[in-house]
Amino acid sequence: MKKTVLTLTMGLLLMGCAKNDNPFFETYKNKYGAPPFEQIKNEHYMPAFTEGIKQQQKEIDDIANSKDAPTFENTIAALDYSGILLKKVSSVFFNLYSAETNDEMTKIANEVSPVLSEHNDNIYLNENLFAKIKVLYDSSEKLGLTPEQSRLLEKYHRNFIRSGAALNANDKAKLREINKELGLAELAFGQNVLDETNAFKKYVSNETELAGLPESVRQAAAEAAKEDKQDGKWLFTTQKASFLPVLQYSENRELRKDLLMAYTTRANHDNDKDNKAVINKIMKLRVQKSQLLGFETPADFILDDTMAKTPKTVYDFLATVWTPAVAKAKEEAAELQKLMDAEGKGEKLEPWDWWYYSEKLRKSKFDLDEEALKPYFKLENVRQGVFDLTTKLYGLKYKKLDGMPIYHPDVEVFEVTDAKDSLIGILYTDYFPRAGKRGGAWMNNITEQYMKDGVNHRPIICNIGNFTKPTADKPSLLTMDEVETLFHEFGHALHGLLTQCTYPSLSGTNVSRDFVELPSQVMENWCWEPEVMKTYALHYKTGEVMPKELMDKIQLAGTFNQGFVNTELLSASIMDMDYHMLKDTTNFDVAAFEKASLDKMGMIPQIIVRYRSTYFNHVFGGGYSAGYYSYTWAAVLDADAFSAFKETGDIYNQKVATAFRKNVLEKGDTEDPMKLYRDFRGADPNPNALLVKRGLK
Repeated sequence: MKKTVLTLTMGLLLMGCAKNDNPFFETYKNKYGAPPFEQIKNEHYMPAFTEGIKQQQKEIDDIANSKDAPTFENTIAALDYSGILLKKVSSVFFNLYSAETNDEMTKIANEVSPVLSEHNDNIYLNENLFAKIKVLYDSSEKLGLTPEQSRLLEKYHRNFIRSGAALNANDKAKLREINKELGLAELAFGQNVLDETNAFKKYVSNETELAGLPESVRQAAAEAAKEDKQDGKWLFTTQKASFLPVLQYSENRELRKDLLMAYTTRANHDNDKDNKAVINKIMKLRVQKSQLLGFETPADFILDDTMAKTPKTVYDFLATVWTPAVAKAKEEAAELQKLMDAEGKGEKLEPWDWWYYSEKLRKSKFDLDEEALKPYFKLENVRQGVFDLTTKLYGLKYKKLDGMPIYHPDVEVFEVTDAKDSLIGILYTDYFPRAGKRGGAWMNNITEQYMKDGVNHRPIICNIGNFTKPTADKPSLLTMDEVETLFHEFGHALHGLLTQCTYPSLSGTNVSRDFVELPSQVMENWCWEPEVMKTYALHYKTGEVMPKELMDKIQLAGTFNQGFVNTELLSASIMDMDYHMLKDTTNFDVAAFEKASLDKMGMIPQIIVRYRSTYFNHVFGGGYSAGYYSYTWAAVLDADAFSAFKETGDIYNQKVATAFRKNVLEKGDTEDPMKLYRDFRGADPNPNALLVKRGLK
């Protein structure tokens, strides 16, 4: 469901909870329409969900059963603006379910998931409502619609068909059951991954086992152990900020192996948190659903609503990058093996060795030590660098808001305005790992942007990550990967903040999955440009700008280890596609399927696929099923888009920035994504730009 703002006051009783005591039933008091997080309790969710569903169902019934002839306004627009209370509670609950969950919220999620699934089916399987939409769709050329209205009508007609509106009564009933079961299975998958991530703790008692680890890594591990009441020890977990530095720097090969194996076997231990049976159920249901809707495979069904359109297009595209990537990775593996051979230990390169020896190789080739860079990447400075960049590109201004409602002490809030001081939106940032937060980094909406009755409702956006935490005597100092991730997620935030659409369903990031990563990935292109680095790469103690020679080394090492990076990424994309090309799940075995997929593509044994099946949340717990290729697909677009700036000799070129803002960032899903891209660039994207950028050509 989309998220928006509610103005509603009531005084009745519902499910034992007084509506006037429930924040969701009241007008949010602050001027930005931000939820009063400190007042929201778990007991408030189910009454608000129940009443929200009730209210929207009445709105749907009114639309569907109206005796008036259908018009765009009384049917399509009314449908898109419906469900304000449900959107209000959903946006808060599911944001916190990802970022600050607890056992009670898990119970609520499992209780509300089948209810929401049924409600969604009640809308999309409503025969009277679909009949009205079909009348409008069939006569759309005579309605005098704007391009945005035409797009919304087309989108609803397509979504109703894809949701089973054209099925017979028997098949509709089957689809309802599939949707309920699928929602619960996907919830279970994500919860198992979170539980397994939180469960693993590796304590080190002997400091000699920490040989090679930088002092900052040791200090963070010591503080983590102390927080866990294990003074005098060092604690490592499967959070990336904890274990990746060990893979890079630890001389203790067994420690490296222990941590990598713990990370890559999450939810794969044949216990009550094992996800293999969950995946089996998810794929069985996805196959059934796609075939019920007239598609041979889940991939055929999913991709029919994307830029790529067909599995063949995706496989052909991935092959163009996979072939040079794996060839490059084999060259890199040979180089790393030479380093190991020179040590005379007789060891063969294994996945837990790759980071360690590639760090050594990077240092010897480019005299570049990532640990020496971290003092220049203070989180607050990097974030300010992104702020400054978007000020230069788009005229945005940022003001920290104290006293705003927040859901955790780590959260900070910023008002975003344009050059004329008009409100663009509100930005929440939440950057550090904790037990209640799932892994990774993401952007989400608390409210969507939309226009109604002459009012432009501005969005509230969240940027969430799991970056290196501050220690007792150091601020959060980011790795290079974390710097790129912060820029990346801010690109998503811009997509949500700058949007200028009339209808919620077309606003911001509500675009096809293989287009949504363009605004995020194009932002990564700026982060290592020296002109940009000068604004944020400041030593956390002295405030001095990173020396030019260090910046030069970063530029020289720009395509280092790209065989590994792309092989790790693309193998996950191909495996995702292979899963969703299933036509039959009889006697389906997850472990055997994963191995067969990796063997078929020619995955080299020295690299582990970025996401093994049992913790591949993007695909089995999120919205990237048959869509993980989108990161590489969008990389073609972003490399070509950034070339538009580079070609002018000015990475802040206002003409190009304005074109990108007007044709991409503001447009949401109001037009076909490839048309939006061509309107910006004046031509189709050049795929060679990606191969050159990544050093694969």
